[in-house]
Amino acid sequence: MSNLSLFGLLRSSKEKPTLGGTRIKTRKRNITAPLDPAAFADAVVQIYLENAGDLELVAKSVESSDLNFSRYGDTFFEVVFTGGRTQPGTIKPDEGERHPYSVLDCQPKREAILPYVLYIQKILRRKPFLIKNLENVMRKFLQSLELFEENERKKLAIFTALTFSQKLSGLPPETVFQSLLKDNLVAKGLVLPFITEFFKEYLVDNSLDDLISLLKRGKMEDNLLDFFPSARRSAECFSEHFTKEGLVSLVEYHEKKIFEVKLKEMKSALTTQIAEETDVSEVIETVKQRVKDANLPDVEVVRILWDVLMDAVQWSGKNQQQNANAALRQVKAWAGLLNAFCTSGKLELELVYKVQIQCYEDAKLMKLFPEIIRSLYDQDVLAEDTILLWFRKGANPKGRQTFVKALEPFVNWLEEAEEED
Repeated sequence: MSNLSLFGLLRSSKEKPTLGGTRIKTRKRNITAPLDPAAFADAVVQIYLENAGDLELVAKSVESSDLNFSRYGDTFFEVVFTGGRTQPGTIKPDEGERHPYSVLDCQPKREAILPYVLYIQKILRRKPFLIKNLENVMRKFLQSLELFEENERKKLAIFTALTFSQKLSGLPPETVFQSLLKDNLVAKGLVLPFITEFFKEYLVDNSLDDLISLLKRGKMEDNLLDFFPSARRSAECFSEHFTKEGLVSLVEYHEKKIFEVKLKEMKSALTTQIAEETDVSEVIETVKQRVKDANLPDVEVVRILWDVLMDAVQWSGKNQQQNANAALRQVKAWAGLLNAFCTSGKLELELVYKVQIQCYEDAKLMKLFPEIIRSLYDQDVLAEDTILLWFRKGANPKGRQTFVKALEPFVNWLEEAEEED
């Protein structure tokens, strides 16, 4: 046999064709069990029915059961809140068994709802992964407030307040507050009664500072008016509504907040004008307009003016004489502005106190107090009587002894001049 025929025989013995063509390796697929939330819901409902709604016994049965809570967490909380499963995208009951021991079946009172919060807290300690499911269901319900009866909305508000009051672990405040801000819910006037009930209930066990902290975490501290329909979105409506509801401390906080914002805006506008060396008369008009619009007290205006003027000075680190010259130039340049608003002895005295405090708190200005006071006198911002009143009876103790001693030569000169007159 030739070498060629022998090679062909060997080759044919190695390469035997198959009927199926080329064989391709296939990867085994994971077989997942089909979702069955209805069976899960029925099983949870059965636990409630078997224990006649006793939440202590229900909690024990839930903890010892082998139900798949990690897969059906949302369904579990639907059963807790409504007594059974709800239809997708709504709160309407779905098919299946129901129980009469849900949050929405109890009385709209804290003593009736608190046990449910404590019950959920106990479940979450054993199954902390369920907090995300609670968040999902609460968001769904809050965004669907119009589908609940008024009484049910009140129950949800009380429950929500108690979850934060009892510090239910892991529930983020923005889940609640941001979910409520759907335009249609606010416009229909559904959000304001809900949040009012929430505030009242939360403040039973917590301070206003606690509430403000909660609002900050929920990114709502500066946006409380957003809970009001657009036609009622004003400081006046806020005060009227919450005063009527007995939440005076919240009203006072909100008014203070608005006041601080207006002060900040005025200070910012003044800082810009001072930096740009705007004409004094124009700055005076700006201040007058803002005082009128914001109803700012005269005392606050004087304090802001001095702060802005001194903040604009380019201070030297060590050179005391340069600092003195810079401060006195600023007083001289803007004396007309100070004069326009220091219109009474009381306001002049307030300016002296402001200078006193700043010189006391800022080491580089400590020795400048008498020079600044003298300059304000020379520019007719401070009257002689005001300076003498501060010298003899000034009430602010900060650095007073030091400043009185430093100002004594100038006061002596004033008194001698007065005697000569």
